[in-house]
Amino acid sequence: MTGHSGMHAGSETPMLPGQGAFGAIQEIVRILEADPKTDWSKVDLEALRQHLIDMNEVTLRADAAAKPIDGGLEIAVTGSGRTLAAIQRMVPAHAQEINGLNGWNAKTEPLPNGELLTVTATDPKEVQHIRGLGFIGLLASGSHHQPHHLAMAKGEFAHMH
Repeated sequence: MTGHSGMHAGSETPMLPGQGAFGAIQEIVRILEADPKTDWSKVDLEALRQHLIDMNEVTLRADAAAKPIDGGLEIAVTGSGRTLAAIQRMVPAHAQEINGLNGWNAKTEPLPNGELLTVTATDPKEVQHIRGLGFIGLLASGSHHQPHHLAMAKGEFAHMH
């Protein structure tokens, strides 16, 4: 077989890229290549790759100790090494993104080995929503991730992750 041309046994072509971060970058490349206004001199896919590594560290390696508090949830997000650095970049940035969403008040405070994320609400239904989502659900809330990734890849996003 030469290249990848002879690898398809049937008429169906697999759709999944085999790895999530690779698929996210592949999707961004497709969008950039389809846009005739893409300024390739500003494209920075390495910044996006580094951010996706941070996302992996926070999602899979960070410790998240949550405790219910009056009106919501307090989560000590901790780690060391690359995970700690990812927590310090991502958790405060995501708290800013979800602050105000669904009437939530989200804030962070630095910890020696991470960040303390506090999310509260005055509506009792939202308090239950916050507690039900927990750490990773709160981070995944909102629809800011995909536009953020595209802006980062285009070199338009000043905040470094």
